[in-house]
Amino acid sequence: MSHHDGHPPPLTKPAFPPLTIRQDPPRILMLYGSLRERSYSRLLAEEAGRVLEALGCEVRFFHPGKLPIKGPDLEDHPEVQRLRELSIWSEGQVWSCPEMHGAITGVFKNQIDWIPLSLGAVRPTQGRTLAVMQVSGGSQSFNVVNTLRVLGRWMRMLTIPNQSSVPKAYDEFHEDGRMKDSPYRDRVVDVMEELYKFTLLTRDIREMLVDRYSERREAAAKAALDADNPKHRIGEQGL
Repeated sequence: MSHHDGHPPPLTKPAFPPLTIRQDPPRILMLYGSLRERSYSRLLAEEAGRVLEALGCEVRFFHPGKLPIKGPDLEDHPEVQRLRELSIWSEGQVWSCPEMHGAITGVFKNQIDWIPLSLGAVRPTQGRTLAVMQVSGGSQSFNVVNTLRVLGRWMRMLTIPNQSSVPKAYDEFHEDGRMKDSPYRDRVVDVMEELYKFTLLTRDIREMLVDRYSERREAAAKAALDADNPKHRIGEQGL
């Protein structure tokens, strides 16, 4: 809300809460973007999940096969509710998606479309850590991980610097679904270690990290209007 002289209110220096690092298992949600029986994005997510469990994380998967296409009148669908509950449960997420026609798949985008920025006072993704990965049928590409980073920023997530891109994915997994020992698997371990560390460091202060000045001003203006204070009519907001 603006001061009566038309100038914005003074800035305040952010105050960090006590920086204690809990050691209980970080909660990580795994999302993948294909419905194929032998889905390489799922196999990559499963390999990453095994690494996370070895690091001490609690890992859960959302399987998108029964999730409806985003549309009206489906908000109460049980799979929509389950996806949102898992996102709220999570402290970090891993997104694994195949590249199709140079972009992410509709299967993956549909999952993100069903997760709103806010559910009342709850924000299902804001401030959570995120690792992005992709698989390709041909040569190595970064189209998908780049797009996933855009989505992660839009969902107000803390996307870690490292990432995984696995080319010719059909050559990188054993018949039992385990990933072959290779530099690509080493990178997956790198990425999951980084996600683990970032999650431990940020999970207890995530709300503070993504707290926004502009939203605080908007909330203060709304509170003033709700109180029916004549000093704060809409014409005097300066917003």
